[in-house]
Amino acid sequence: MEKHTVAFLLLDVAVIIAAARIGGRIARAFRQPPVIGEMAIGIALGPSLFGLLPGAPDEWLFPTDVRPLLGALAQIGLVLFMFIVGLELDLRITRGRERAAGSISIASIVLPFVLGAGLGVLIYPSHDVVGGEQISKLGLSLFLGIAMSITAFPILARILTDRGMQRTVPGVFSLAAAAIDDIVAWTLLALVIAIITGGSPLAIARIVGLTLVYAAVMFLVVRPLLRKLVAWRDAAGRLTPDILAVILVGLFLSSAATDVIGIHQIFGAFVFGAVMPRVGAGALTRDIFERLEQVSVLLLLPMFFVVTGLTVDIAGIGGTGWWQLILVLIVAMSGKFVGAYFGARVSGIPQRQSAAISVLMNTRGLTELVILTAGRELGVLSDDLFAMMVIMALVTTIMAEPLLRLIYPQSVVSEDIAAAERLALAGGPSRRSLVVIDDLDGTLDEIVTRHRRRFAATAGADVVLAGVIVSDDDRGKPLELGAPVVPDLAAMASAVEKLTALGAKAFPDQSVSVICRFTSDPAADLAEIAANVAADVVIVAEESANFAAATTVAPVLVVDESRLPGAAGRATTADTAIVCVSTDSRDGRTALVLAAGLALNGSRRLTVVTAIPRRRVLADLGPVIGRGVEVDVVDISRGADAARDGITLVPADVTTPPRTARLRVVDPTLTSEDAVSARITARFGQADTPASDQHPGAPDQPTASRPEGH
Repeated sequence: MEKHTVAFLLLDVAVIIAAARIGGRIARAFRQPPVIGEMAIGIALGPSLFGLLPGAPDEWLFPTDVRPLLGALAQIGLVLFMFIVGLELDLRITRGRERAAGSISIASIVLPFVLGAGLGVLIYPSHDVVGGEQISKLGLSLFLGIAMSITAFPILARILTDRGMQRTVPGVFSLAAAAIDDIVAWTLLALVIAIITGGSPLAIARIVGLTLVYAAVMFLVVRPLLRKLVAWRDAAGRLTPDILAVILVGLFLSSAATDVIGIHQIFGAFVFGAVMPRVGAGALTRDIFERLEQVSVLLLLPMFFVVTGLTVDIAGIGGTGWWQLILVLIVAMSGKFVGAYFGARVSGIPQRQSAAISVLMNTRGLTELVILTAGRELGVLSDDLFAMMVIMALVTTIMAEPLLRLIYPQSVVSEDIAAAERLALAGGPSRRSLVVIDDLDGTLDEIVTRHRRRFAATAGADVVLAGVIVSDDDRGKPLELGAPVVPDLAAMASAVEKLTALGAKAFPDQSVSVICRFTSDPAADLAEIAANVAADVVIVAEESANFAAATTVAPVLVVDESRLPGAAGRATTADTAIVCVSTDSRDGRTALVLAAGLALNGSRRLTVVTAIPRRRVLADLGPVIGRGVEVDVVDISRGADAARDGITLVPADVTTPPRTARLRVVDPTLTSEDAVSARITARFGQADTPASDQHPGAPDQPTASRPEGH
């Protein structure tokens, strides 16, 4: 057999990759994360299923001399996975909700830990010997306690993103709580491993001391050095092989260090991911995921599933093991459910949302499998107890999706998202401009300068800055295990921070609110945002016109910022002429209404370029004329010259707009056929003096209107 070892290794790798893909697709068919199918396939290839077939195909397919090689690949996959877990962890997502998230996290750790430790004491007589050696009751109890306390942060994040729940109360708080949970649980795990491996108090103290030194070096020395990777990557414009090599070298050295210390290599991989740079590192993080996802998801992690599955024999549980399995499931589910629910209710979260949080916090998935593997290697878990715990990890994760659909259906998700966005709005005037920002590159001053025409079009209204993070085309598909979901959520948190600072910078004297969405369907999401915030106008850049025009709840201003003057600073309507090319159409009438508002709240001057009779235009604009706006009416044939230096509003139906046009009006709303005079009156109030009194017998020719007292 030895001469065919390499051939069998290659055969096994091919079988495992194919089986993992099939398992993932089956899981998706049942609305489960792909990792569930891959875990199940790994178990099926072992004695639990293949071993029951005639000829024991699991033994000849995975011969004894090949299994150590598969195990080595599995260890590398495990290290990469734990690095990804640490890299995904971004405590910025807990900002502003630390208290509630902390309550949920602590409650969902303490109760499961106590119940798990109690379970360890209860079943210890049945599992006190592992590999022919007596194990410590304390070690087993502590390990079961920590195993029951784990929440699978990556799986939870993927469930939230798959269901669009990341903006809901359960999504926000469960994600924040799981982030805190990860920090606490992995720290406790390191301590438990130190206790188990150390034996004597002196040895335990040594391991703990070395661990503290290691952590200090990683956070105080390595972390600042790793920040240089961001500038290196940005200068190169991509993740070069040299940059990736530095990351991998650091990762494996960190894992080796914790293994030598005695707290397992998974801890070193997790910490190295946690100390990777976050601020300004979105592109670097995504590049890392794109490189590691293929080798990790397709090749190495399936090895881990199969190597684990080869040691799981469900049929071998038998006898008293079945009632112990039931007890394990009860402890696992009740501990997390009750603990997380209690923590959420204490924080004032409503019952339905608290129940949804408890379901999400009960997901364990691959993270639990990592913990159990560590316990197996430490000699704490017997074969049958290991099998019970693996089944528990599968069952609790499988339960999450159907329970969420029952407790927190999609209709409630949509309602909560809308309510959250409405609640986030600042108070102020009833008119509201929704400004879509899809470009946050550069400093705040650079962004303000780049988008100043967009900002100028908000004069006199409440401003809602909508950050629309458009995902890749494949992000709308079912999520892979290693797909970079959480970095996108962290990027959203960064975007909210930057949008908030941008609002304060660009609109120091206006009411500004911020909304941010991660989306694979920007047209639908933008329409939903516009409806939720009751926007009077949606303001977008030219490149976003296609999906912005899909909204049917508000007119759209499409801003051409490609030819902005070089002067720095925010453009305002106070020092810019407002020119409206108005046709007698839905878009043209809307352009005139929007122009009236910009002039009233800015330059106080408005030039209307139109073929509509002058008397009618002046009558329509009576309310703003009566409030001090100067109005010129220019024949349409002079449109190009009149529009030369202004913020020009051009209806979408103008086939040859002036060459200096900056704002294009698209109005798909059902109410846009209303008369201009009625719409202006509704928006800006009645004129102090009727327009007809100010312009008695005015001829139909270009004339400036100067109301008295101006």
